[in-house]
Amino acid sequence: MDQELNGAMRSVSINSNGLAATPHLNGHSKDEPDNVRRTAASGGALSASASAAASASVSKATNASTAAAAARAIPAAASSASTATEATSLSGLAGASEAEKKKMVYELCQQLLLTDEQVQELCYRILHEIRRGLAKDTHPKANVKCFVTYVQDLPNGNERGKFLALDLGGTNFRVLLIHLQENNDFQMESRIYAIPQHIMTGSGTQLFDHIAECLSNFMAEHNVYAERLPLGFTFSFPLRQLGLTRGLLETWTKGFNCAGVVNEDVVQLLKDAIARRGDVQIDVCAILNDTTGTLMSCAWKNHNCKIGLIVGTGSNACYVERVEEAELFDVEGNRKPHVLINTEWGAFGDNGALDFVRTEFDQDIDSHSINPGKQTFEKMISGMYMGELVRLVLVKMTHAGILFKGQDSEVLNTRGLFFTKYVSEIEADEPGTFTNCRLVLEELGLTNATDGDCANVRYICECVSKRAAHLVSAGIATLINKMDEPFVTVGVDGSVYRFHPKFHNLMVEKITKLIKPGITFDLMLSEDGSGRGAALVAAVACREDILNSK
Repeated sequence: MDQELNGAMRSVSINSNGLAATPHLNGHSKDEPDNVRRTAASGGALSASASAAASASVSKATNASTAAAAARAIPAAASSASTATEATSLSGLAGASEAEKKKMVYELCQQLLLTDEQVQELCYRILHEIRRGLAKDTHPKANVKCFVTYVQDLPNGNERGKFLALDLGGTNFRVLLIHLQENNDFQMESRIYAIPQHIMTGSGTQLFDHIAECLSNFMAEHNVYAERLPLGFTFSFPLRQLGLTRGLLETWTKGFNCAGVVNEDVVQLLKDAIARRGDVQIDVCAILNDTTGTLMSCAWKNHNCKIGLIVGTGSNACYVERVEEAELFDVEGNRKPHVLINTEWGAFGDNGALDFVRTEFDQDIDSHSINPGKQTFEKMISGMYMGELVRLVLVKMTHAGILFKGQDSEVLNTRGLFFTKYVSEIEADEPGTFTNCRLVLEELGLTNATDGDCANVRYICECVSKRAAHLVSAGIATLINKMDEPFVTVGVDGSVYRFHPKFHNLMVEKITKLIKPGITFDLMLSEDGSGRGAALVAAVACREDILNSK
């Protein structure tokens, strides 16, 4: 990985088993999309005649090798409940031996596993896309936007005092009061406030007046009503940041549609609402997203933390970049060497750069999502989609007669009802035991599972979660190599990383193989990045203001 991609893209041809052949350069310029051809067989989809031939071969399968070949030929359409009639011709699989079924599941899941060559190729492509996002001429067309956060200073452990944090990112919002003390000690109090539906779809003035009222009430309840306090504002909506305290809303998401806010500076709207009340004194010192908060929260305790990572409902990363690399960073008179970059890497692959490792299941997820063609990388990683990926594989295997003797259930056939927490629970079972797995299958209405079925279900979960961990690892290793520092700590938050029993170890193992010789790293679990991290951004801003005033 000591090589870097200089304006050229690499392509990987995929053979019929979904494995990568030797990669080669194909000479794309850095502003061209990355389109990779992929043979139909690698996605498991076959023509009607091929399916018929496969069905015939399955019905005569007498050993593991012919059964495995048949499994690869199961039509992709069988992943839908409406295609049960197409799977009928494969009902002979229900009578296959446990060993044959295990082999079939293994063969089908190979498309979900990334080869070393494919992971290496991903590192090249991620680096290419990051450079496109950083460069002024290619940024408008880049999928990985690499937004400048204007955060240039990390906590040094000397931050002291009381700070407010406001965390707005859904139908509720949090207000926090954090008192930073010596020896990395702190006290934190918080409260969650609801946002009524009529305010979510009302005017921007209504929304920010509601937030200002709740801020005022919170300060009164916690006896800081008369104090002038700095505030860090975590705003988890698409934002075009123009400075540490300036950010224009790109578009509302998550059910919000407040008039008069899009293309407006949300920090100013909050300040105006506070001023309209006139009863509290709050200095809004910074606006940030939860990924930046994660890095800041970890950096307060570990000064080597230079990367922030979220692997939860969504996925994103931020990192410390040299100012000269961030061409969109334009601050007059800046003398500081670094700035924090918010990659927004969830959109990696929206231009086709991930097509060479996407499967029929990924395409199904995307086509049924609320944002088809968007957030491609995130859909292969995050908790919002991991459970559904497993469900799609289970449905295909069940309709083919490989799992549960071909007997499905209404819950199994319903989108969104195989929760991502099930993946973590199933993989938490001790080897050779299936206690959690059986409990999950019972919730799905599948009560006839054999030990062989449970082992196969666990293997499918392992393949999906391992792929997610390896995709994230390729991204993190790329950032570590680009930064080229001898030791880097990665601050991590998110439900998938926090609760999956193997995700941390999978990441450590893969990143170790991908980083340059001589570089070391560690992964650090973040504590409340969107809350404490926001307060720390405000604290650092205040620290710098004091230094600059001297």
